Amino acid sequence: MEFLKLMEDWQGFSPITRKIDEAAIAKAVDLLGNKANDPLHLHEFKVKEAITTTDFPYLLGQVLERDILARYQTAPCNWAPYVKIRNVKDFRTVNLEKVQGNDNILDRVLEKGEYPVSAMSNARYSLSVLKYGRQFDISWESIINDYLDAFGDIPQRFADAAINTEAYNTTGLITSATGPNALLYGATITDVDGGAITNRGTLQLTATNLATTMNLMAAQQDILGKPLGIRAVHLVVPPALEIAARQIITSTELRVTMTYPQAGYTKNVLAEMGLQIHVNPWLPVIDVSGNGNTTWYLFAEPSQGAAVHVARLRGHEQPEICMKASDKVTAAGGNLSPFSGDFATDNIFYRVRVVWGGVAGDPRFTYAQIGTTAVS
Repeated sequence: MEFLKLMEDWQGFSPITRKIDEAAIAKAVDLLGNKANDPLHLHEFKVKEAITTTDFPYLLGQVLERDILARYQTAPCNWAPYVKIRNVKDFRTVNLEKVQGNDNILDRVLEKGEYPVSAMSNARYSLSVLKYGRQFDISWESIINDYLDAFGDIPQRFADAAINTEAYNTTGLITSATGPNALLYGATITDVDGGAITNRGTLQLTATNLATTMNLMAAQQDILGKPLGIRAVHLVVPPALEIAARQIITSTELRVTMTYPQAGYTKNVLAEMGLQIHVNPWLPVIDVSGNGNTTWYLFAEPSQGAAVHVARLRGHEQPEICMKASDKVTAAGGNLSPFSGDFATDNIFYRVRVVWGGVAGDPRFTYAQIGTTAVS
């Protein structure tokens, strides 16, 4: 499923970076929102008059860009806590080095004996960022006929497009059309360091199975056999499992089976483990295997070890909007406002761009359960 096409060759577009007085921006906002409560015909006249001025397209661009960034920063970003996010300086491939050794058990050194040399291993994950974008055009007639509503949802749509792009691509590193991504999960899967790791099962989401899976993660070892002491912190579920997940995490007691026909209750220590629930609505969208609504995932804190790495281009971490200058001139040779549209169609063009990259990391720091087996 492709949400945004890779966009290139944007000749004629220029970023909206012109420095404009804050008071002028405030006036543009007030004008668009009709803060003066002018009658409709007067408000329409003022907006149309402003559109013909030189600075108004840049003022509008500033308003749109700020609205986009505000929505981008406040919209739910539920994948961010369990992935490692970094910035890269350009579009070239970046190698994430994985060096292991020198932290295993020290050897005994005999009197006057030499200190042994520690074995080291080196492996790497590689990633690069890609450019995603979309253009939005408004007809000149729309501006004339629907001068305000034509602009109303542009920031929201552009911001949503950027949010959805990053969420979709990041979730695609975790799951696939056939279930948990085979590049990250397996029974077993080989890491870049050569280690064979099992981090995929079929257990349904229950308190018992959650505890079992946390213990399986805690038992993972590095390539040299050193226990990593991994602690699962992030429980990632599709919307269909949100209620079950919250019942498990928030309950103070759990029902336990005892000698038939008795039953009893025990303290729910899972509620004290600091697990965080993240509902990812893209999981069942991408996973069309039939188990998308029953598959759940555990992740360690990325600072302990990253199962997923995401990168953004340095200096371009947030969505960017730009406007296409008009390619028309007046009969006298003067430039026209960008709101005059292009020569061929009279359309006015905006464009949004977001830069993203990602790669599956160390499989030891995550675990996937497909949810088809009830009892562990």
